[in-house]
Amino acid sequence: MPKFTTVQDYISSLPPERQEVISKLRKVINDHIPDWYVECINYGVIGRVVPHSIFPDGYHCDTSLPLPFLNLASQKNYIALYHMGIYSDPELIDWFVSAYNELDLPKLDMGKSCIRFKKFDKIPYDLIWELVSKMPVKQRVTIYEESRK
Repeated sequence: MPKFTTVQDYISSLPPERQEVISKLRKVINDHIPDWYVECINYGVIGRVVPHSIFPDGYHCDTSLPLPFLNLASQKNYIALYHMGIYSDPELIDWFVSAYNELDLPKLDMGKSCIRFKKFDKIPYDLIWELVSKMPVKQRVTIYEESRK
């Protein structure tokens, strides 16, 4: 897998139809994510993290890395949104699943933190902006610290 140094390098490496979808998702995220999450390349894909300036301890798996919050990736058969808030907050996942199921969309394809979109014309952009706006940095750090105890 190639190593990207910038978000634009990552996007430019994708086929045109995926560039369009990833760029639109990225714009939704950038327009609605709470302040203080920093955009970067994280684990080889587009990420939003809690920087060391806010949470100096970093991620427990590798403390040189900032605490991850959200990743956006073009995978072989789908586009994935990895949202660590969903993984760590039962109320948030319940809200998301319920809100998704109220929409006229294909069945939700989801792992613990991964939401998979196989049909690019059926991505619920409005729901994604609601999701990414629901967890301020302080809440992410608090939930993370409590999970580590």
